[in-house]
Amino acid sequence: MRTHRKAAALLAVCALALAAGCSSEGGKDSEEKNGDSGGGGKAVTTERLKIAMVTHSGEGDTFWDIVQSGAKQAAAKDNVEFLYAANKEGKEQAQLIDSYVAKKVDGIVVTLAKPEAVKAAVEKAVAAGIPVVTINSGGEHSEAAGALSHIGQEESVAGEAVGEELNKRGKKKALCVIHEQGNVSLEARCAGVKKTFQGTVENLNIEGTNMPASTSSIEAKLQTGKAGEEIDTVVTLGAPFAAASVKAKAGAGSDAEVNTFDLNAEVVRQLKAKEIGFAVDQQPYLQGYLAVDELWLYKTNGNVLGGGKPVLTGPALVTDKDVPALEKYTARGTR
Repeated sequence: MRTHRKAAALLAVCALALAAGCSSEGGKDSEEKNGDSGGGGKAVTTERLKIAMVTHSGEGDTFWDIVQSGAKQAAAKDNVEFLYAANKEGKEQAQLIDSYVAKKVDGIVVTLAKPEAVKAAVEKAVAAGIPVVTINSGGEHSEAAGALSHIGQEESVAGEAVGEELNKRGKKKALCVIHEQGNVSLEARCAGVKKTFQGTVENLNIEGTNMPASTSSIEAKLQTGKAGEEIDTVVTLGAPFAAASVKAKAGAGSDAEVNTFDLNAEVVRQLKAKEIGFAVDQQPYLQGYLAVDELWLYKTNGNVLGGGKPVLTGPALVTDKDVPALEKYTARGTR
């Protein structure tokens, strides 16, 4: 597993946090049974807090299921009531944030995929004295919105890592598939690929909520192009769209290599079967876990992660060689 650039050290630190939160009997109850919190001190005895998470995608999405898994583990450990809501539309996401402000929760975790629509709601939460941590999307807008910190990967850096890997693989023409128009993080990924890739990059916007239509759009693109100028790699920006691209590749009779951002059990299976070449893992479990843990630490001890810089959870490029280790973790829903 190859970790890109400056993420290496932070990933090592984050891995320790993951290990601490993933025991078979994890959570506050097991800590109380053992008489300590895993670090030699007493179990959590702080008052019960209420922390909400509002994201731009949610229930039924394997990526966000993993984010929630991490958040719930941290919540159990920290004696936190965890609330969750999601909406792909920025306006509705802002309204969800407003609703949690009205409920006077103790902290809010948000994504900034559509920062212009959500920023005012985040600022309102901060003004009401509710600390906010941003995760996953729109990290460059986090500080301006008043958030304590941002936890995730730098999307442009992740895209650059993909471009460099495609160069090593000798690819010449890439199709970058954007499954949600207006999502700044997805756009940054494709821009990063284009920055370092020595071949050509064509962006394709698809309707991510309609998988049959998405598959057809990708297949149509793979069928075009003159001899010698065909698309030889497809880069998808979310794990579910890797499977759609594999299907589209078969339908088009294409030899293009499929690669993807994000990881789940199906992607690990595809890596093992060599149906896709590599995946970019941003460790969503850590994003949920560390966000809840930071808000608890801030409320109970005044701690802030990152020192004004993003807390990086990726990118790490994984291939079929990493499958044996990953299968165990994806089976339990933590990778």
